[in-house]
Amino acid sequence: MNCTEFEKLIPEFLTQEMDFRTLRKFNEHMDTCKECHEELAIQFLVAEGMQHLEEGDAFDLQRELEIRRIEAENRVKYHSLLLYLGAALELIIISTIVGVIVWMLL
Repeated sequence: MNCTEFEKLIPEFLTQEMDFRTLRKFNEHMDTCKECHEELAIQFLVAEGMQHLEEGDAFDLQRELEIRRIEAENRVKYHSLLLYLGAALELIIISTIVGVIVWMLL
C-alpha cells in the first residue's frame, strides 16, 4: 500500500468499516510510514474533536486514537487466527476422509 491509498482509506478506518485484508495492509503501512501515521492522527483529531466539542464532552483524542489502533490490530490478529484455524480444520477433515477411504479399500 502506498501513501495515497492509505490516505483515501482513513475515513473507512475511522468509521471502522474496513475489511480484514485492507485493514491488515493499512496497519502495516501505518506502522512503517511516519507521515501517514501523522495524517491519520490529524484526521482523527479533526473528526473526533469536532464531535466531542459539539457534545460538550471531555476527551483525550491521542488516547482514543491509540485505542482505535489497538482494536484494529486485535481485529486483524483475531481474523488471522480464525483463518489458520479454518485451514487446520480443513486439513484434519481431508486427512480423515482420505484415511477412511484407504481403510475401506483395504
